[in-house]
Amino acid sequence: MPELRIIPRSEFDRIWKADINSYDKLAPISDMCRLNTLVAVKKAGSGHLGSSFSAMDIVVWLYYCEMNTLKMGFDNVDRDIYFSSKGHDVPGLYSVLHSLGVFSDEKLLKLRRLGGLHGHPDVSDLGIEANSGSLGLGISKARGMAWSKDFFNRSGRIFVMTGDGELQEGQIYEALQGAAHLNKGYFTVVVDYNKVQTDKLVDEIISLKNLERKFSAFGWYVERCDGHDFHELQRAFSACDKITEQPRVIIADTIKGKGISFMEHPEALEKCDGIYPWHAGAPDDDSFAEGFDELIVRINETLNELSLQALALSDVTSCSINNSRSSSVHFGEQLSQTNIEKQKKVSIEYIANAYGEELVNLASEVNNFVVLDGDLSADCRLRDFENKYPERFIEVGIAEQDMVSMAGGMARQGLIPIVNTFASFLSARSNEQIYNNASENSKIVYVCHYAGLIPAGPGKSHQSLRDISLFGALANMTIIQPSNAVETKQALRYCINEAKQNCMLRLVIGPSPQIINLPDDYNFQKGQGFLLSEGQDAALFAYGPVMLNEALIAADMLKEKNFNLKVINMSWLNVVDTDWLESIISDIEMVFVLEDHSTVGGLGNTLLNVMVSHNILNDKLFKIFGVENYPVCGTPQEALDFHGLSAKIISEKIYSQK
Repeated sequence: MPELRIIPRSEFDRIWKADINSYDKLAPISDMCRLNTLVAVKKAGSGHLGSSFSAMDIVVWLYYCEMNTLKMGFDNVDRDIYFSSKGHDVPGLYSVLHSLGVFSDEKLLKLRRLGGLHGHPDVSDLGIEANSGSLGLGISKARGMAWSKDFFNRSGRIFVMTGDGELQEGQIYEALQGAAHLNKGYFTVVVDYNKVQTDKLVDEIISLKNLERKFSAFGWYVERCDGHDFHELQRAFSACDKITEQPRVIIADTIKGKGISFMEHPEALEKCDGIYPWHAGAPDDDSFAEGFDELIVRINETLNELSLQALALSDVTSCSINNSRSSSVHFGEQLSQTNIEKQKKVSIEYIANAYGEELVNLASEVNNFVVLDGDLSADCRLRDFENKYPERFIEVGIAEQDMVSMAGGMARQGLIPIVNTFASFLSARSNEQIYNNASENSKIVYVCHYAGLIPAGPGKSHQSLRDISLFGALANMTIIQPSNAVETKQALRYCINEAKQNCMLRLVIGPSPQIINLPDDYNFQKGQGFLLSEGQDAALFAYGPVMLNEALIAADMLKEKNFNLKVINMSWLNVVDTDWLESIISDIEMVFVLEDHSTVGGLGNTLLNVMVSHNILNDKLFKIFGVENYPVCGTPQEALDFHGLSAKIISEKIYSQK
């Protein structure tokens, strides 16, 4: 890790209070916020720089020049309100709030850490007005806020920012037509129109066509401006202020990655063959140093032109961060390759890679399945399939409900659709569409990526801990979470070649903490788990590489106390072979289940129901360990410790029952 330095709040005060034209101050302040965002994301090990940088000038204009929020205070009901619907740009928002004294230096540097700042907006952080991260919700929320201000006869304007790719979500258009029909209260939508989604141009995913005509057709007043020109921003916001009979939208043309030349999307796309590499994740050391130097040189050159002194920076190590894990690197996060190489406790296995490889292998053997994606082809490891079998790959964009219903239509025509996106979005947002498809008794394979508690840095919008219960309520749905790469490939083959009904395949996104060892002749048997460690004092069922890692370490800890824990990998989460279950726990008096999920509706409930209905439970002790309440944001180890799911805490809980 290179030496990290940030710009302290006092330097922002110095520049803003300087006796020079306000417009001249805004450019260096924006770049100063970009520099601090870069440092915070680098220190966190993950975060979103591209969209933070594209939105930065707009957010700086709003807080420094447009809104009354800081003057009125965040607890004043008549304040102006701003929030980001897309949510990915929150590291940039944090840096702006830090520059205005809302957050301390120390708080800013605890991005994605327990007790610090969330990876996506969360109202528990001062200055954050709405939770986001799941896309498409913001215009509806802004409309609700504006309506309420009108109802209570309160003053204050509402501003909400959306991404451009976000405009593919169906709820957006419900909100657009609803707001135009019942125009109550003042709110303005700002579109950060940077033309790039996760890693490809919007036009290559789902083109938005003529945005101005589209908004106008819904009855909205439309302004368009250069989102990096403060004079243009002033003109657009002033024009919107004069409109009282229509909802207002500002389409701000921006550059993704603005401020660091090699991150700016025109150059980055050209260098990387049309793939944008700076949407998520921390930059490697060399890229960080290059970007930092570019920003600091430009800022100081600008300050010199304004006859102001160069910046005085603070070393990150001089900030008293009371968090022993804040600079550590832990397993399970999407990190730069530099950081991955430092993780001695992490294996090189990515279950998602095995899934992507087997999709390609199966495509040459089975010609009646197609793959659908919700703008996450790289994250879901679909890119190789997309490139090799483009005629069987459908990019639906950020439109989960549309994707699932489209899959339903395909299944009715005899295809096997493989539906891919993050688990939290697929299971919840399109739950009604999944139910509708299942009721038709066709076969669809739903692949829920990014399942479970880890990584915990992005926060609760991305941590999927209710998907098993949502899918498990369907009568004709088989739910599987594989433990390693080998089992992933076998599970996918089962779903495509053998399953007679719908399947949900649950996959973690990060590297496996350790590779779960299975025998060379391992055969994936429906409803049966696999014994990973022998023991007669208690049995612990777990699934997926994250919780199996904790279970196996807990078993080793207990062995030191002469307590022998039987650990069972149970990949079938809602299907149980009763005879196998009875045989595996026949000599056990205490049964525990370690969930990578809520304690409600997961594997534990499945096992308990089977044990009770088949008279297997008898007088056995049965306990479920899982996430209760909402998940915390932090490093993997912080999240596991907080929820009582780390190996040490699990071993103590089990030992206390003896």
